[in-house]
Amino acid sequence: MTRNLDRFFSKINSSFNVPDGTIMKNRSSKWFVIIVALALLIGGVIVVFGFTAIVNFIIDKQIALTEGSQTFDMWRKPPVHPMMKVYIYNVTNADEFLNDNQTVKLQELGPYVYEETWEKVNLIQHENGTLTFNQRKIFRFDPTRSAGSEDDMVVVPNIPMLSATSQSKHAARFLRLAMASIMDILKIKPFVEVSVGQLLWGYEDPLLKLAKDVVPKEQKLPYEEFGLLYGKNGTAADNVTVFTGADDITKFGVINRFNGKSQMTHWKTDECNRIDGSDGSVFPPHMNHNTTIYVYDKDLCRLLPLKFQKEVITSGDVKGYRFSPDKDVFADVSINPDNECFCPSGPPCSRHGMFNVSLCQYDSPILLSFPHFYLGDDSVRTKVEGISPPNASEHEFYIDVQPEMGVSLRAKARLQINLAVSQVVDIKQVATFPDIIFPIMWFEDGIEKLPENVTDLLRLATETPPVARVYLLYVLFIAGSVLLVISVFCLIRSSSRQETMSLEGTAHYTANDEMNKKKKAAMNGHTNGKTIDSKVNPAFVGDNVS
Repeated sequence: MTRNLDRFFSKINSSFNVPDGTIMKNRSSKWFVIIVALALLIGGVIVVFGFTAIVNFIIDKQIALTEGSQTFDMWRKPPVHPMMKVYIYNVTNADEFLNDNQTVKLQELGPYVYEETWEKVNLIQHENGTLTFNQRKIFRFDPTRSAGSEDDMVVVPNIPMLSATSQSKHAARFLRLAMASIMDILKIKPFVEVSVGQLLWGYEDPLLKLAKDVVPKEQKLPYEEFGLLYGKNGTAADNVTVFTGADDITKFGVINRFNGKSQMTHWKTDECNRIDGSDGSVFPPHMNHNTTIYVYDKDLCRLLPLKFQKEVITSGDVKGYRFSPDKDVFADVSINPDNECFCPSGPPCSRHGMFNVSLCQYDSPILLSFPHFYLGDDSVRTKVEGISPPNASEHEFYIDVQPEMGVSLRAKARLQINLAVSQVVDIKQVATFPDIIFPIMWFEDGIEKLPENVTDLLRLATETPPVARVYLLYVLFIAGSVLLVISVFCLIRSSSRQETMSLEGTAHYTANDEMNKKKKAAMNGHTNGKTIDSKVNPAFVGDNVS
């Protein structure tokens, strides 16, 4: 090894045996190499401290919702088809429940599966970094994945009727008696038998038809039929304005205004009336385990906060963060005091594990919960028969998000619709109806995976920068260090060589001076005091020599 190094440096030293005229040129080239080496090392330092910021800057520019960005087209028209699974609670003993005070028995039917196509239409870009659109959702029934047909008949509570009777509980008695007479004439009953398709997408209800004719214009409902998903198959009339992220990436995909309003008016405080959440498709990027994301939907009537739960691996080996609601998100006020603002009428408020959305559902006593009353009061579930105990794997609400880019990778938005029924003795049709919370249906809406080309792009965008950073660090630091060491060594050797050559030149000139002095003295007949014998050439001897 030592012998090889000696040979290596000998070759380097031999390069210095050049004419004097090239010495300055070689020295300049060595200083240039040193400057290059220092530049490489400085580049390595920049990579250590600034590489992530540079990558994040590039990502932010690419994902902003502007024409030509990487995510704009995918956001406008997602390359996926979300699936909605619907489960209906069919009442199997309606007459016995009304007449014999039997416990209500339910049969869970489904899933009834619908494939969705999403598109944002009527896009308008604004100069303040926002974008307005209307959401178009098309639902197509998928019989191959469903456990039944849309023509399946089910018996469910008559929601329009029971909503009206519950609202009349505190009205004048003569109004309740008049309502009972009208319902008797129209033959309206507490339970209706309709098809699954009618229950979801709408059927003509005599009470709604009557209300259309007698209710003042300003109090009329915006629909003529009743259906749990009525009016949702098509382009929504709601104008949604979101931040594009071009000016502030921390607001990427966040709702700015909904139908021109910057907040709701249902609840007690501004905090609870906030709407600055996502629609669930994209979120502000650069998340960590302490990040809280928010989802807003008009039917939910509030922001739903989701907190980090765990790291997951999704389809295509893309790493994601799973976000889910806290266990106390729908908790009773005694457990979660922050929920007091969602109780504008004062106690009693909603039961533990439920959320009252009646204020934004035309005063219908609708309560939302997680399926099978997951995270709720189990006594509500056990008051009816036919609902199995809840479990997280089937009934939890969650969204898996790619943390660096804020893209949803997988989602299971699961909610249950319930009806809070009150007993009203003056209305004979519901006189025997106890105060009860009736589960109507629950659904799971979301995606299982993204297309392969999208996951490949996400994996490339998130896995390549860290690898490139490591390689850049090795290349810049090693190349810079090696060049610097060699250049400095060569510069030192060169300087040493110059000194040696200078000393040798001085000795040479000194010796020449001595020889010149001796020659000069000889020509003057002096040899430091000694006489030099000179032989006379006979050819120059004069004639007078004897």
